[in-house]
Amino acid sequence: MHFCKYQALGNDYLVLDPRDYPNGTPPTSRQIRVICHRNFGVGSDGILWGPLPGAGADFGLRIFNPDGSEAEKSGNGLRIFSRFLWDRGLVKTPQFTISTPGGVVEAEVKNGHRITVAMGSVSFDSTKIPVSGPPREVLNESITIQDRTFTFCAATIGNPHCVIPLAEISPELARQYGPELERRPIFPNRTNVQFMQVVDRANLRLEIWERGTGYTLASGTSASAAAAVAHRLGLVDRQVTVRMPGGPLAVEIGPDYAIRITGPVVKVAEGTFHPEMFVTRV
Repeated sequence: MHFCKYQALGNDYLVLDPRDYPNGTPPTSRQIRVICHRNFGVGSDGILWGPLPGAGADFGLRIFNPDGSEAEKSGNGLRIFSRFLWDRGLVKTPQFTISTPGGVVEAEVKNGHRITVAMGSVSFDSTKIPVSGPPREVLNESITIQDRTFTFCAATIGNPHCVIPLAEISPELARQYGPELERRPIFPNRTNVQFMQVVDRANLRLEIWERGTGYTLASGTSASAAAAVAHRLGLVDRQVTVRMPGGPLAVEIGPDYAIRITGPVVKVAEGTFHPEMFVTRV
């Protein structure tokens, strides 16, 4: 079973082409947990399963988290998948479309390794994210976790996000509070969590706890949601650099909070899984 590994700002994914697999069937949840494990498998922040037939798009894609669950959308995953399609010669022009369970996006390959993805529009509507309670825009609400009460905003760009603006952020903060925030009952589908620091009107810093993954160095949808929230709160302009531990991502905020993200993608390795790996139980 063949794989290609890429990383985008330290957010790494394995691309598995269904044509290389028996009957075109994706790995099971247990196999995914082993494959993504940093010690017992190849190690990654998730698996990109494609290309698939596109529902209203040139290509289709499924995205699996390291815990075996399926994600609706991933900004860095989409940029990595775009680079994979380009490397394989499966696209004839630099611009093409990809369908995910979180919607159809437009991708553009620049210089072979710098990728722009039009992610769609961010919504703050509680019924779309979803967030429990009456229908509303989820802005500047309170939530208490352990010994601390946070002010948060919620958003979706095809997957759910909880954005917490703070004067200071750290990896330790994300690791301590992220797991409980992810699974808080107010978020019926769980949520991605972003601890956000506004540096100035053109720069944000993020520490991220990703649903189904844990602490992560970068996330395209997290950067999209955080930039949209910061703009909705009047804290940043429409051109924002989101600085994450893995590196900076350029975010453009268009009308109706339509988001475009641009950043590099690096190819790491190609290889094959050995059947012996799956003897391990994770």
